[in-house]
Amino acid sequence: MQKISENKLFGGQQLRYQHRSDALNCDMIFAVYMPPQAEQGPVPVLYWLSGLTCNDENFVTKAGAQRYAAEHGIAIIAPDTSPRGDGVPDDPEGAYDLGLGAGFYVNATQAPWDKHYRMYDYVVDELPQLVAEELPHISDRAAISGHSMGGHGALTIALKNPGRFTSVSAFAPICSPLHCPWGEKALGNYLGANRDAWQQYDTTVLLTNTSERLPILVDQGSADNFLQEQLKTELLTEAAAEANYPMDIRMQPGYDHSYYFIASFIGEHIAFHARHLQG
Repeated sequence: MQKISENKLFGGQQLRYQHRSDALNCDMIFAVYMPPQAEQGPVPVLYWLSGLTCNDENFVTKAGAQRYAAEHGIAIIAPDTSPRGDGVPDDPEGAYDLGLGAGFYVNATQAPWDKHYRMYDYVVDELPQLVAEELPHISDRAAISGHSMGGHGALTIALKNPGRFTSVSAFAPICSPLHCPWGEKALGNYLGANRDAWQQYDTTVLLTNTSERLPILVDQGSADNFLQEQLKTELLTEAAAEANYPMDIRMQPGYDHSYYFIASFIGEHIAFHARHLQG
């Protein structure tokens, strides 16, 4: 693991690392914010999963999360959203919603994607193992959050791995990839035409199959132009009610899909996770 940048921020350190990923068969970069409390001992961690077209830098530079992470003594790890590099396939038409920047946090089973697009294994197994081995100032107490495609990733990964995370939150998540164009395109390419195989990556389906009741916070902007066609928050609300799964789903009036929205509520999300990480 090679450190490629370091900047002091709110008494802590904003770091960037590059490493070779076996899961993704390419070199990967991820960001780490290490709060000042790490100088006294291990601190808990929040994993942040970004959305379509993003990499490890978007959240780090736009959300303003480090101030709150420093206040609560929480590290933040922000991986890239897909494999990168020579030989990694991209959408043949150059669209933004498949391929580079659009890993969807699944393990692809279909060619040509299956050789590189295993973001689920990367986030669930490889990256935490690397952190445990190389960053001793981060403890094994973890929470997870994300935006849009990353909100989908955070919710599905948390629900599929009971006991791994203390809490999960999401901004404007893709709630049901089975029922939106982004999901149908990504899962259809990565997993194939059999929609039964897609269900393992759909939050609304996973809610019906888990006995764990993880604390969940979801914020959605009412002025989000993707809300009706792609995000479908109402399906998440219905699924949570049917599964009797307590979940705080908040519709925020007038907010859109941008990082202005995330920056407005990231402090509340980090405080939410801090209560469970340090409880």
